[in-house]
Amino acid sequence: MRCLSRFIAVVCLSFLMWLPAAAQRVQCNPCNHGYGQVQIGTTKQFSFKLTNSGRTTVHLLSKSKTGKGFLFGSFPLPLTLKPGKTTLLPVKFRPKGVGRVTGTVTIESDAKNQTLSMSVAGTGVEGATLGSTPASLDFGHVTVGSKAKLPLKFTAANGPVTISSLDLSSPEFRVRGANLPLNIASGQSATITVVFAPAAAGAASAKLTTASDATNSPLTVPLSGRGVAASEHRADLSWNASPDPVIGYNVYRGTTHRGPYSQINSVLEASTNYTDKSVSPGATYFYVVTAMDSSDRESRYSNEVEVVIPNP
Repeated sequence: MRCLSRFIAVVCLSFLMWLPAAAQRVQCNPCNHGYGQVQIGTTKQFSFKLTNSGRTTVHLLSKSKTGKGFLFGSFPLPLTLKPGKTTLLPVKFRPKGVGRVTGTVTIESDAKNQTLSMSVAGTGVEGATLGSTPASLDFGHVTVGSKAKLPLKFTAANGPVTISSLDLSSPEFRVRGANLPLNIASGQSATITVVFAPAAAGAASAKLTTASDATNSPLTVPLSGRGVAASEHRADLSWNASPDPVIGYNVYRGTTHRGPYSQINSVLEASTNYTDKSVSPGATYFYVVTAMDSSDRESRYSNEVEVVIPNP
């Protein structure tokens, strides 16, 4: 009877010695992950599943990593992991340059397998970028009450870009021809029109901010212009009366020598004088006049006169 008791005690002791060793174990599933190609300037995240596969509580004590561009997500330590329970370890990859990067993520615990290591890998690639041509817009001098427009071209590089919003910091500037979202294929361009309509005389400036999925978003395009009061400048014209009977005159203006010209008077001018008030400072204009008879026949252009408007 005494031997039987001793045998039972030995068996029980052996069982107690085996239990703690098998009860503490942390496993990962999976234990490696490839992030594939990730654009520089962007981040991709993956969560490793960590499980306490033993029968006693495990404490996760510390974490470490190797490999440039790999980052831990929110994972505060120490962390208590009860038997059979699972936690997620978030690891991010944000490449710092072009090329393949490998690394190791390590968790230290009080489990039997005190060090648990997971392999990570990813490849950094050039991200899509958005550029503008020109880089800034200057509308020069624009008469108050009128408007000027200039084209602005956006170009996508290293991948397609989608422009989601276009914001202007001043109501004196507007955008036309932009149907959002604006999708631009890699290597292709899209052109919009920016309009400047000064509300008052003086310098005006604004920023056109473009939000997109490009790596250099937001892209900002500076805008500038100067409003000029309509009465600040004018061109006073006069000419000799036609020797033939006429009922009036038409006045034409161009911006280049010998035209082309555009008629600027809305009705026939009965006198031999005309004042052009729709001029811009610093501009050069070329004027010609024609005569109309009672049969609505128009003469040839007169000799051309060049007028240079002061600036400002």
